[in-house]
Amino acid sequence: MTATSPKAEGAPHKGHRADLHADLSASLTVFLIALPLSLGIALATGAPLQAGLVAAAVGGIVAGRLGGTPLLVSGPATGLTVVTAELIQRYGWRTTCAITVLAGCCQLGLAALRTARSALMVSPAIVHGMLAGVGVTIALAQLHIVLGGTPQSSAFANVLGLPGQLANLHPAALGISALTLAVLLGWPRLPGRIGLALRKVPAALAAVATATAFATLTGLTLPRVDLPSWRSHALPELPEGPVLGIVAAVLTVTLVGSVESLLSAVATDKLIASQRRTGHRPPRADLDRELHGQGAANVLSGLLGGLPIAGGAVRSVANVKSGAVSRRSVMLHGLWILLAAALLVPVLDLIPLAALAALVMALGVQMVNATHLRTVTRHREIVVYVTTIAAVVLGGVLEGVAIGIAVAVAIALHRLARTRITVEVQDGVHRVWARGQLTFLAVPRLSRVLNQIPPGGRVVVELDGSFMDHAAYETLQDWQHAHLVHGGSLEVTGRSTTRMTGADRAERAHQGHPAHQPHQPHRADQRSHHRGAHRGGHQCCRPWTPWMNHCDHRPAAEPTIPGAAAAPDSLQAVETPAPAPAPAPRRRGAGQLANGISAFQRDTAPHVREELARLAREGQRPSQLFLTCADSRLVTSMITASGPGDLFTVRNVGNLVPLPGAEATDDSVAAAIEYAVDVLKVDSITVCGHSGCGAMQALLNSTPGGPMTPLRRWLRHGLPSLERMASRHHAWARIAGRLPADAVEQLCLTNVVQQLEHLRAHESVARRLAEGTLELHGMYFHVGEAQAYLLSEGEDFFDCRVFDSVGHQAGEHVGQHVGQHA
Repeated sequence: MTATSPKAEGAPHKGHRADLHADLSASLTVFLIALPLSLGIALATGAPLQAGLVAAAVGGIVAGRLGGTPLLVSGPATGLTVVTAELIQRYGWRTTCAITVLAGCCQLGLAALRTARSALMVSPAIVHGMLAGVGVTIALAQLHIVLGGTPQSSAFANVLGLPGQLANLHPAALGISALTLAVLLGWPRLPGRIGLALRKVPAALAAVATATAFATLTGLTLPRVDLPSWRSHALPELPEGPVLGIVAAVLTVTLVGSVESLLSAVATDKLIASQRRTGHRPPRADLDRELHGQGAANVLSGLLGGLPIAGGAVRSVANVKSGAVSRRSVMLHGLWILLAAALLVPVLDLIPLAALAALVMALGVQMVNATHLRTVTRHREIVVYVTTIAAVVLGGVLEGVAIGIAVAVAIALHRLARTRITVEVQDGVHRVWARGQLTFLAVPRLSRVLNQIPPGGRVVVELDGSFMDHAAYETLQDWQHAHLVHGGSLEVTGRSTTRMTGADRAERAHQGHPAHQPHQPHRADQRSHHRGAHRGGHQCCRPWTPWMNHCDHRPAAEPTIPGAAAAPDSLQAVETPAPAPAPAPRRRGAGQLANGISAFQRDTAPHVREELARLAREGQRPSQLFLTCADSRLVTSMITASGPGDLFTVRNVGNLVPLPGAEATDDSVAAAIEYAVDVLKVDSITVCGHSGCGAMQALLNSTPGGPMTPLRRWLRHGLPSLERMASRHHAWARIAGRLPADAVEQLCLTNVVQQLEHLRAHESVARRLAEGTLELHGMYFHVGEAQAYLLSEGEDFFDCRVFDSVGHQAGEHVGQHVGQHA
């Protein structure tokens, strides 16, 4: 056997050169975007313009080297623009630099405590609202510069000052700003081949360069960038001012910068996962390391007189889409910024401030993201989103976030406490619906509704909530006891019935009664077929299926609502001595299928609709071809924890791969292999066998000379596996730690190894293996043990194939490449 590697021998050197070229190209693209953006953010904060360049260079080199997200580009923090502007106005620039240093130290401490994930617990509606509020504030301030004026100290003052500013327009500044915005918005839409070539230049750079060239050639008189000598660059000083104010400023910079960076890291990870295959992705984001890198960068940026730093979505998206493959692109972009700050000062001094203001204003408007607005609306968090925006605009970032958190907590408590309890009478049966969480706050309404039900009536109580506290449970149990004493009957259904059932059985066990009484089955364990949306009551039925008759834990007959009963000591349905009606036939075929479809549409479709819509737009990009048996006990998505778009699955009787050109070849399998390998470009192929395979049993029991049915013709593709098992030239495949249980299991294991060899005979597979871009894996699933095994290299490589078990933390097995016998 020869092991299959992801890259052919000698490829690493060639791949290294290609990666370096890709990183170099991406770094230039990001540099061209970051240069004007850094100057614009510095202008918006009121800081020295060099501070933006310092932050961009330090963010690229330091955060790029130490951070935990290889392709995340850090620089002047857009989300901190308003905060930094307020700090400069209140404490001065040098004290603001010291605050940046202290915030970086706080980030280093949080990273050491490994609290990065905790920053993500803030509601997305609050984070998006905060960024949108910052965007609105930035846009309002820069609008004054666009119109030729000077921004005021607050967003409210900027709004009040707009009429006066509109009455005193500066035509030159307005014209340059309009030209900048026109190029910025129109550049990505340039048509034709020439447009395609021009679009390789970033729109931000094209807009600022066009406006600068126009202003220079026409000799317009208007304010321009003025970069003073680096010798006079201001460095930090010890903080001066109220201690509580300084502490609040440090915490604000720490909180906002950390959340912005971590969210950008997660978003960059998602973008990489959606656009690149497994073999071409950098390592996943390490958020604690990323926070450490951001902290170190902020400390150095503050010491060098730079703006606060955070990971930026705009620059990171450009980095990923430009083909960057490692952190080299981020560090190189920082190097280009450093060289530009030293060598291109005369060129940068030509840029009109109105062009930078228009660029930053457009960025602020983009921060009010329509996608985020639709998302928070769909999740019923629009109130939190809008409140946070208004609070940030009117009061500031820290105040806005605090108000947003307060509103989010209030809404969550309201939803937790809000419970709708209704009762209807249908065909003489009182049906009580309790929608929401049943807590002590809902007990008065619950008692009022239950007491309206006449004694001796037939009642169905549906608990449509995920939580029920002790007070509500006691109320229901006491009422049920009294209701059954007066000759009534009761059925309890719904999601919260698990709570009722568990507490009920515990109480019965404590009192010395059996947990189940055969003549009094609990209704929670025998849901009616018309309630197909609910999972079965038995424990094995709950985790993954809504089907009712896939197992034998149900009672043989479905009891009806009884007319009278003696008083039991727990919530349960009690049958009367009257003869039970004939059991309803089990719903099979279309009825069962319709129930399952109905449950999917109601319970699952709302959660996966957005992802499926994305797949419908973008097409499928599965990472692997999964070839397995058609056995109904193999649920591929369950045993691989995969979802829509992950696996390209081929199933047939016996998980067989016919050899090319073999007699009675089934081209459907070969066509699927060719499509997956050549069109979908999957990274790996897995052949999965399983225990108790009927096809392998049929192969063992087959006798020559029998009638050649379609099944027998198909199973002829499994004869090489049978011959391999009988051959003295091939040792038996086995499971690690034990020998096969019987001949059927032995053939199932051997068949996986043999079908992997058949795969190598297919031209498309052989070509990709030679290129080092495809992996082959063997897998065996023991149905009775619910245990998966992956084929790996045994201790005696040439004599034995071993299937190792996969545990809870066995990701390293997935990376092992499956070889074939030479």
